[in-house]
Amino acid sequence: MPRDGRLVRKRLERAALELFAEHGYDRTTTAQIAERAGVTERTYFRHFPDKREVLFASEDELRDITVHALADVPSDLEPMSALQQGFHGVVPLIERNRPLAELRAPIITSAPALREREYAKAAALVDLVAQALQERGVDEQAALLCARVGMDAFSTAIRRWSTQPDDLHTTLDQTFEELRGLFAALKA
Repeated sequence: MPRDGRLVRKRLERAALELFAEHGYDRTTTAQIAERAGVTERTYFRHFPDKREVLFASEDELRDITVHALADVPSDLEPMSALQQGFHGVVPLIERNRPLAELRAPIITSAPALREREYAKAAALVDLVAQALQERGVDEQAALLCARVGMDAFSTAIRRWSTQPDDLHTTLDQTFEELRGLFAALKA
């Protein structure tokens, strides 16, 4: 039985994804996930508060990396450019998690409770990004608007990248350029 907490979490996450894909989310229990991962159900609940949360195991890391990446961006950049540059710091995590994300996406789509949780997690990340922009001196309303638009652009880039051979850095830049073009067209 593994003792390292990170290894246990990874084993639980992998076991859950496999079981959800094989049997469906609703027909899989936490006991089955724990058994497949080689741990007890009690150990499962030490790592995840419920069955849904195992699908969002990398959220804490995503939040931390996003905050640090945005903090490392030069303070003289306007908000959307700061987001674009900051998101480049998140790309390695997204690339590393791609195989799990590809397994996870259809599972989340299959269950309303999981889609709801995903929306809540996304909203919390938007709030975090807005807070980071406010710390850069952007006023609250502008920060929230930029965070929402910027996160949607980043999500769009990730979706495009998942179906294209381009690397995510290139797709991210192309998506933000497209967004700038839309803004310019609105001004005209």
